Amino acid sequence: MATPNDYQTYCASVDACQGMAWGSFIGDAVAMPVHWYYDRAALKRDYGIVQDYVAPRNPHPGSILWRSSYSPVNERGDILRDQAQFWGQPEIHYHQFLRAGENTLNLQLAKALLDSLVARGGYDGDDYLQRYVEFMLTPGKHRDTYVEEYHRKFFTAYARGAVPRRCAGSDIHIGGLAHVGTLCAFFAADVVAAREAVRQHIGLTHRSSEVITAGDALARMLCSVTAGGDLRESIFKHGSDWFSNRKAEQWSRDPDEVVVGHRISPACYIADAFPASLYLAWKYADDFEAGIIANTSVGGDNCHRGAVVGALLGAAVGMARIPGRFVHGLYDAGRLQPQVESLIANRPRQGGAAINGPASS
Repeated sequence: MATPNDYQTYCASVDACQGMAWGSFIGDAVAMPVHWYYDRAALKRDYGIVQDYVAPRNPHPGSILWRSSYSPVNERGDILRDQAQFWGQPEIHYHQFLRAGENTLNLQLAKALLDSLVARGGYDGDDYLQRYVEFMLTPGKHRDTYVEEYHRKFFTAYARGAVPRRCAGSDIHIGGLAHVGTLCAFFAADVVAAREAVRQHIGLTHRSSEVITAGDALARMLCSVTAGGDLRESIFKHGSDWFSNRKAEQWSRDPDEVVVGHRISPACYIADAFPASLYLAWKYADDFEAGIIANTSVGGDNCHRGAVVGALLGAAVGMARIPGRFVHGLYDAGRLQPQVESLIANRPRQGGAAINGPASS
């Protein structure tokens, strides 16, 4: 028979998982208008301190779309469509057509993963890949101008006839961790199943041991916090290859813009972006709002970093302590809420079968 303590533990776990799932989306959406601002003076000039959801606007003074290009092999690789006209132009905002509170492409795809987990009752890589391909090839589906490198590599291989399971390309960017919060919200404290699902899922699109290793560490942290562990202790225990007690002591003497900017780069490469995420989650472990704003303010790849920081902080503080404006103001919140509730209500029991289909290669 269940005891009051069992019920309290269950409620705390649900609160942590909801916070983790919503935190990923919130961290990305708050940072979206100032994504890839490396000039912080320009960021503050154009947007001030971003504390709420704001719509993006042109010009983006640091945009490098002017030197980016993608030519699809054929229709099976045409993932830019009407957005292709903006590639190669100066000062184009990466997310110019998104609305305030709307998620960037990688987090929109996290919603496709969420739909797959709910529909299949577990993780099914083939089902996700089918949804991924359909999503990316449907005209006007996401309206995001920028499409990250791993998508371009995947659909180049797909256009050349490779089956989806064989389309992953080499990639070492933190965008590969954007879905870990969604997966771990489903598996909760079942760390064995969560780690296997995260390994499989990242491997579908990222042929990178570096990204998979970081994803595995993140999964262990999130599962630990869901089981009642302290966030800071979990970061040190499972993320010591990237962030340690010694670094925490040294880095905490400096402002955030010195830590993420001088000690480590604010760029997207996992070797810098993951320790930057862990530092921000460690520093603001008890304050979701302050952590999300700090991550946004230091610029760089703050969207994908925000998905990681948001998942960690959301798990630590729980859904009940995430400011309501971040929840209700998130674009498509009305659709997201019942899906997150269903995801968590139908999560497997410890050790239950919840990973379907063949392992990724």
